[in-house]
Amino acid sequence: MPPREGIYGLLAEFNTPGELVHATEQAHQAGYRRMECYTPYPVEEAAAALRFHKTRVPLLCLLGGIIGLITAFLMQTWISVWSYPLNIAGRPLFSWPAFIIPAYEWTILFAGLSTAFGMFALNGLPQLYHPLFNAPNFRNGATTDKFFLCLEAHDPRFSIIEARSFLERFAPISVVEVKH
Repeated sequence: MPPREGIYGLLAEFNTPGELVHATEQAHQAGYRRMECYTPYPVEEAAAALRFHKTRVPLLCLLGGIIGLITAFLMQTWISVWSYPLNIAGRPLFSWPAFIIPAYEWTILFAGLSTAFGMFALNGLPQLYHPLFNAPNFRNGATTDKFFLCLEAHDPRFSIIEARSFLERFAPISVVEVKH
């Protein structure tokens, strides 16, 4: 049965991270792939149960650092050799040892900025609205002491009736239908 229009998914609330991890592992074994865990603090077992994929943020950091290094060397070379050459005491115009400190600083600057902006972009932030904000128990529980598993309606395996009965097998505190 396809999901009804306007349904984001089903949200199950648990008291302990162990219950959440167990339900997540069972959901993955049952064939659910579009699901997410929400916890008040990091639970690495939940990320492993979700089969959390690798992130591209380290690659963005590396590329940003390389671009910063190249930009700094090119800028300093352009200024010292072509734009405003100064012959001081017969030293060469392209004095790369003098370029190392500013290039290092630009590398750090570009790596940090590309990491921060890349993380925001890959996380889809800023996201001012999320359908889970409509769940009555989510806003207070997710930031204090409750653990949530959301099975999303976009999952090909998702059916409201089957997903609800599946989640209720794990004796959650509640199973709430989340609307868009």
